[in-house]
Amino acid sequence: TLWVISSPSGIFSPSDRASAVTEHLKSLSKDTQWNAPQLKLRQNGQNIDLVYRELVLATVQPQDTVNSGMNAEQLAQEHWISVVKSLNQYHADNDWSLWLKKLGLALLVLTLVLVMVKYINRFFKWLSHQIELKKDTSIHGIKWNDYALLDAQKQVNIYLWGIKIIKIIILALLVYLALPVVFGLFPQSQQLAQTLFQYILDPLKRIGYGLWDFLPNLMTIIVISLVARYALMGISYLKEEIKLGHLKINGFYPDWATPTFQIARVLLIAFTFVVIFPYLPGSDSPVFQGVSVFLGFLFTFGSAGSLSNIVAGIVLTYMRLFHLGDRVRIGDTVGDVVEKNMLVTRIKTIKNELISIPNASVMNSHTINYSAEAKDKGLILHSTVTIGYDVPWREVHQALIHAANKTSLILDQPAPFVLQTSLDDFYIAYQINGYTQHPNQQASIYSELHQNIQDSCIEAGIEILSPHYRALRDGNDLAMPNDAKPNNHSTPSFRVSVQRNTEL
Repeated sequence: TLWVISSPSGIFSPSDRASAVTEHLKSLSKDTQWNAPQLKLRQNGQNIDLVYRELVLATVQPQDTVNSGMNAEQLAQEHWISVVKSLNQYHADNDWSLWLKKLGLALLVLTLVLVMVKYINRFFKWLSHQIELKKDTSIHGIKWNDYALLDAQKQVNIYLWGIKIIKIIILALLVYLALPVVFGLFPQSQQLAQTLFQYILDPLKRIGYGLWDFLPNLMTIIVISLVARYALMGISYLKEEIKLGHLKINGFYPDWATPTFQIARVLLIAFTFVVIFPYLPGSDSPVFQGVSVFLGFLFTFGSAGSLSNIVAGIVLTYMRLFHLGDRVRIGDTVGDVVEKNMLVTRIKTIKNELISIPNASVMNSHTINYSAEAKDKGLILHSTVTIGYDVPWREVHQALIHAANKTSLILDQPAPFVLQTSLDDFYIAYQINGYTQHPNQQASIYSELHQNIQDSCIEAGIEILSPHYRALRDGNDLAMPNDAKPNNHSTPSFRVSVQRNTEL
């Protein structure tokens, strides 16, 4: 559209005038002898005509200047410029000689693209070969401490894959940029060229404008992150001071420093994220909010068991029920604590069984810590033997204490002692008790103690036996020490009388 006609002229409506001008321009577009200098402006009363070789193409009336901000001469001059530019462009675009030049230029561009593609492929092929040659020379894989994260071959494969991706991106950009150049040479495809360019330029513009608009929020996020970082550094410093014992707080144990720091760090990071969240790009969009709600739903309902274990782990930490290396009994499980975290407590039994107990189960079970008082007061190990009433209890005490003193990991002080725990019908229960500071070796201590009890009783002539008697005791000796028996006591013989039936 060159201009819009909105006013009538005599009996001609605006649409009639526009149709007439359009037909005249179409005829000039087909005129191979088109000569722009022959298009002139001619005064016709109050009107101004656009005349080409005595053909009136259009007329500018005073009423046409309404709302244009120009007078008739200025408006006519503007129409003259529009007609000359459009017709010159049309004839230039349809000039066969120019078409051939543009076609040759397009072929040249395509040839250059093919040549560049060829040499780009050669370059990346050479680069891939060089990388393969450096395997086991400059490329040795990636290791972290003693763990081989990537061996040399995997590292080479990653490099080759990255090079291939870069090559594809470069070739795609080359072709994508060449096509608009070729399409832009021809009028019929210029719109397509502009569209292809817009596919690249529009996203880049949006990204650029978005980054520019995001700069104030980005600075706010950076400031908040720096404050949170230095706050974490301060908390970490306090943690180390408390852990090493340099800083002491009444009622706060050094082993609480690390878990308290972990909790404080999680809370501080969560608080920082909440503060930063409104400044993130797209945080107020419905999609972003919907994803946040969905993740919150999954976290709430999908981790209920984990949350209960985490809470129980925190409570266990501050209850100080046990530490790493302690010998404990949790429910029916006995062993050494080898790991405790926010979710589970792992215990290694004396049979090298590794048992994981959820912290919630630990909270709901009774816990016995054998190591809590072992270093200071010692853990009391005890074992029970039953001896008949015929053995003097003092001899039994002496033999059991002697056995405990011979046991290597039983302490001499406090001294072992014996308790008579029960007087049963046929025997007495003697319990030997000894102190040890090695609760993790209970099994071996008990085994050695039992061996020594056997040896001590044999040396003392004590039979480890729990006698049982029937109702018939005729012929049995009195079940009491010899010095407690009457002086004239003799062991009666066992008598059996036989009654014969004489009636048979």
